[in-house]
Amino acid sequence: MAKHLSDRNIHDIIELLDGWREPLTWQALQDAVKGLTGQGYTRQALNSHERIRTAFAIRKNLMKDRPTTPTGSSEEMRAMQERIARLEGERARIAVENDRLLGQFATWAYNASIHGLNKEALNRPLPTTDRDRTNIAILNPQTGKGGKKHGK
Repeated sequence: MAKHLSDRNIHDIIELLDGWREPLTWQALQDAVKGLTGQGYTRQALNSHERIRTAFAIRKNLMKDRPTTPTGSSEEMRAMQERIARLEGERARIAVENDRLLGQFATWAYNASIHGLNKEALNRPLPTTDRDRTNIAILNPQTGKGGKKHGK
């Protein structure tokens, strides 16, 4: 059984899709992911991650209008065309992700307002954390309850 995809794996797969040049199928992606992660994943496992599913759909749509191989007279021109295609794919994916996040933000803002949270409450800074101080509760072995607390 394959391991669950980590956030890093998902990020790497999305970058792989952003630069995809050959005909895109789920089987081709599965093969590329196996080479990338060393693990085999099913189409369903990959498709269950919204960011991968979205990046796959965007790349597939972008490739309908573009040739699969760059056409240029020089190696430098072909490399530039590949980079442009990858950046266009990345830009399209980020635009879709941004729209999705804006929708999520609108939902949160609405829910916060109906629960009585105003803009000032939502914009309050997070409390600071003193990472140099550690409180350790010493348990009483007989009662199992905390006793003195010692700080660093």
